Amino acid sequence: MANPVYGSGPLRSREGLISRPAASSDEIQLRIDPMHADLDEEISGLHKKIRLLKGVAQEIETEARFQNDFISQLQMTLIKAQAAVKNNMRRMNKSIIQQGSNHVVHVILFALFCFFVVYLLSKFSRR
Repeated sequence: MANPVYGSGPLRSREGLISRPAASSDEIQLRIDPMHADLDEEISGLHKKIRLLKGVAQEIETEARFQNDFISQLQMTLIKAQAAVKNNMRRMNKSIIQQGSNHVVHVILFALFCFFVVYLLSKFSRR
């Protein structure tokens, strides 16, 4: 698997970088071959990439903070709405208990009256 153009290592690239399996899975080892690449250019390129990654990480952190604040506000709004609904239900139950079942009796009497009127109209309209 040796490549005569890029050197004898199977993982050697034309820029002179060689990757090797690291001792632990969290580490990455990178060896720069000074014969095939300019160290200053490689280092400045890596510094630029690090600055870009740092900027992206800061943007992600800012967005995460904003999202967390927004979610906290939503939770507080929902808690307040839940408390308001409970209070209104409690007031409605109190008013229904105080008025008794008169309301239901009135609705039933109104429905019977409407049916009686419709019945009478249908009787007289057939003649």
